Amino acid sequence: MQAFHDFIIFLNGYLWGPPMLILLFGTHVFLTFRLGFIQKYTGLAIKLSVSKDTAGEGDVSQFGALTTALAATIGTGNIVGVATAVALGGPGAVLWCWLTGVFGIATKYGEALLSVKYRVKTSDGTMLGGPMYALENGLKMKWLAVLFCIFTGIAAFGIGNMVQANSIASMVVENFGISPYISGAIMAILTGIVIIGGVKSIASVCEKLVPFMAIFYVLGCLVILIINSAYVGQAFALIFSNAFSPRAAGGGFIGASVMIAARYGIARGLFSNESGLGSAPLVAAAAKTANPVRQALVSSTGTFWDTVVVCAMTGLVLVSSIVRNPAGLEGLKGSALTSAAFDQIPVIGPIVLTVGLLTFVFSTILGWSYYGERAVEYLFGKKIIMPYRLLWVIGVFVGSVMSLPLVWDLADAMNAMMAIPNLVSLLLLSGVIASETRKYLVDGSIDDVDNTPIPTIK
Repeated sequence: MQAFHDFIIFLNGYLWGPPMLILLFGTHVFLTFRLGFIQKYTGLAIKLSVSKDTAGEGDVSQFGALTTALAATIGTGNIVGVATAVALGGPGAVLWCWLTGVFGIATKYGEALLSVKYRVKTSDGTMLGGPMYALENGLKMKWLAVLFCIFTGIAAFGIGNMVQANSIASMVVENFGISPYISGAIMAILTGIVIIGGVKSIASVCEKLVPFMAIFYVLGCLVILIINSAYVGQAFALIFSNAFSPRAAGGGFIGASVMIAARYGIARGLFSNESGLGSAPLVAAAAKTANPVRQALVSSTGTFWDTVVVCAMTGLVLVSSIVRNPAGLEGLKGSALTSAAFDQIPVIGPIVLTVGLLTFVFSTILGWSYYGERAVEYLFGKKIIMPYRLLWVIGVFVGSVMSLPLVWDLADAMNAMMAIPNLVSLLLLSGVIASETRKYLVDGSIDDVDNTPIPTIK
């Protein structure tokens, strides 16, 4: 097992090396210009996300699909991941992380558009979609669709299940002294109660949980920024100057070159918002929407909220805190750095961070359960759904009580592997994305109904 783990670590060095980061960020930039800077419609997209679309077919509301995707996306990467980027890449990493989110909006838009464009429905009316259907029906590359689903099914149990459960259990035992067997059992039961009802039940919970957890966490960040108000201007200056300057950052930061700042900022931004991985389109296909462009706009706001807002807030909190107290925070990394920043809020600071992490992580478990379920259903059919949900609940408990370095590294590898087929579909079908965008945003109306029949499968 150690030899296998060493191989996975070696493989990750290549899978998440410069070529993958360039491919992902390059796709973001390519689609941004191919679609005429689709980000300019973000205001309209936010408005659409909170309005009902009664004209289209689907299993859940557009807001339900968005919050389910956000549930899976907003997680430890928004808190611990950004702290890691700042610690290793300096304050400039925050800007690169933010830019990844801005350009990533175009990729998230394209993914969702293709997912709705090529979705199918089962005999009972359930909507199915995602990169595998775009690959199979849009490009006639079923073999690549199968590979995507294999990688997604494995990645889901790692990044979306066991490592998330383990992070909650570790936090609870550290802060409250509660055994991971107890917290793991509670998490498993709660997860089972929610996911047994399928996407409608998951979306119903996420519609309530995601807005609460995001607002709660952002308010905590705002309180810290008020406390650090005298240092926020200097933090902004450091973030921008260090992103493009090879000089050492100073003031409690490690010296970081432009390349190092860009590397860690882009990598953590990509990990956080998942634009290009092909995960969010799996639930976008279930949305009730009049046309593919309408849901694509709604889905694109997920990257905006995740990275452009939440990750940026975390980054500004961390950098301003280090500027304020360089000696006290110097050398801290990851969760230790974030904890030290939130300790500045008297009494309730650790509570705000703990509640934020608990809700972020639990929602990720719910969202990724749906992603994994759709992937294995594509491979094995509807008969696999209930056994898969049971296995998912067991995975939550097992992940809570065991050490998971191998699972974490394997999940990272599978995430990279699932991104490659998805990026193939995005690049080869970029013409379809552009033509659909012109049809509903330029030549027509965003409210026009797509009357193309949705294929039915067994």
